[in-house]
Amino acid sequence: MSGSGTRVRNRLRQLIGVTAVTAMATTAVACGSDGGSNEESSGGGTVTLEFAQWWAPELPEGSFDKLMTEFTAQNPNIKVKLLSGPYASTKQQLVAGAASKTLPDVVGLDGAWVSDFAKQGAIADLTELMADAKYDSGQLASQIKIKDKTYMVPVVNFVYPLFVNNDLLKKAGVTTPPTTRTQFLEAAKKVSALGGNVKGWALPLDTAVPNGIQNDVMSWLWASGGSMLTEDGKANLTSDQVKGTVEFVKSLNDANVIAPGSLTMKEQDKVEKFTTGQVGMVIDSLAHITLIKKNNPKLNFTVTPIPAEDSYTGKRGIPYASWGIGVSNSSKHKAEAFKLVEFLMSKQTNAQLSTLANGFPGNKTATPDFTKSDPLFKTAFGIYQAGYPANEFVGLPKSEDLMRSFDEQLQLTLTGKQSVDDTLKKAQESWSSDLS
Repeated sequence: MSGSGTRVRNRLRQLIGVTAVTAMATTAVACGSDGGSNEESSGGGTVTLEFAQWWAPELPEGSFDKLMTEFTAQNPNIKVKLLSGPYASTKQQLVAGAASKTLPDVVGLDGAWVSDFAKQGAIADLTELMADAKYDSGQLASQIKIKDKTYMVPVVNFVYPLFVNNDLLKKAGVTTPPTTRTQFLEAAKKVSALGGNVKGWALPLDTAVPNGIQNDVMSWLWASGGSMLTEDGKANLTSDQVKGTVEFVKSLNDANVIAPGSLTMKEQDKVEKFTTGQVGMVIDSLAHITLIKKNNPKLNFTVTPIPAEDSYTGKRGIPYASWGIGVSNSSKHKAEAFKLVEFLMSKQTNAQLSTLANGFPGNKTATPDFTKSDPLFKTAFGIYQAGYPANEFVGLPKSEDLMRSFDEQLQLTLTGKQSVDDTLKKAQESWSSDLS
């Protein structure tokens, strides 16, 4: 397994440069016909960049504007017009802008959009822009690549470790959080044996929002260094590693340790069940720590690495989601746009932005300031540093459709209507058409 883990990390580095829920929220974008305003003053040659992102609304009020002020002070000939709003509306506007080649100059990106945007020629090849700027890409923790060309750089990463209710586990006689799959199953059984409405684990599998496949199923695979893809990015769902992962999830289901309602459960339902003490363990985004503590200040919980296969000794992959950044291919000022990317990825700015967002830096030399944050973020940063960020859905075409087709087949297995082998065979056939 250790050799397999190395192979996967190498493949992930090739795919995402090697680090999830989830950067949630984005921006209503008014796109001009030429790909942004890109105005130049007649006198001083000042360039105005439009920057569409969902980040500003999720940060302390005014903090992102302050960073843009710092950028302008360093680059007096460049102004930044922020286009900020909720994730859903930004996604809708950016998808429309990509199709019509009218994206703003700089765009916040979700990794799930990158493949489609790149195929449409809507976003620029950052590899070329980095070379033109003589930028050292070695400082980047990850890069999202399509055919060896970088189209997105993760600015801030939000990881998904295992959340553990310390009091429930202690009450069940479990003294330490599980580190292996066997220990996890045993801990989940003991917590479930407490009775009432308490279960060991929650698994959201609603096919309308199928990210449970990414965050709550494939995360077990990545934690053991496994991969759902071949070296050349094709589907590899019938491998022993993927089969072992699905068999493990099935064993949890068979042991009746999963909270009821999984087939229609959404991520927010999972978070609520953990917050109210109805489940002992969940795989969840660090972005929810503050929310959980706000809704239940008395909840005693911690975060820990996702358990791995019993025999695995290599580094553990940890699922993540990112605030990614890219440059419009139709921008008239790509060099200036990349200056903004470079600013946000600089050691000092990236550390500051990560601290504000309660996330982890996209610049691997940057370290967030944990002095004023919840201690669990520092614990999670240690998990992040000890492992490697893993999310193979990032950069794949039709990634949500891939999750949904796998979800549909998995549900048949969990309800006893289909064998694990048939589930993987049918999912493989479905994926092969999309990843051909």
